[in-house]
Amino acid sequence: MASIASLQNFPGFSKEAIPQDWCPGAEEVSTGTTLVAVEFAGGVVIGADSRTSMGTWVANRVTDKLTPVTDSIFCCRSGSAADTQAITDVVKYKLNFAEIEQGRPASVRDAAMAFKEIC
Repeated sequence: MASIASLQNFPGFSKEAIPQDWCPGAEEVSTGTTLVAVEFAGGVVIGADSRTSMGTWVANRVTDKLTPVTDSIFCCRSGSAADTQAITDVVKYKLNFAEIEQGRPASVRDAAMAFKEIC
């Protein structure tokens, strides 16, 4: 039996036109990260899903995608977990060093510039 993936390049194909029972297991699977930030008068509330996926397989159900960079600045991570963790660790180190050197807490601008330099 043909899979939905193999039929998608067929001219005129519309998966809505094929009865669902013809392609068992063809439900769409969301593999993206959900990150949300809402600003209010006193700051920002952030949230994220907690699953790490590898294709359609959930590799870890309890992943923390909100990573503290300073006491008041967090990074919302998505994409390759190893890469985003490494980049966040470097920025965290740079900001910690800058706070000691400058004698003041790092600003959001400082954090943004540190991420921009790496990425």
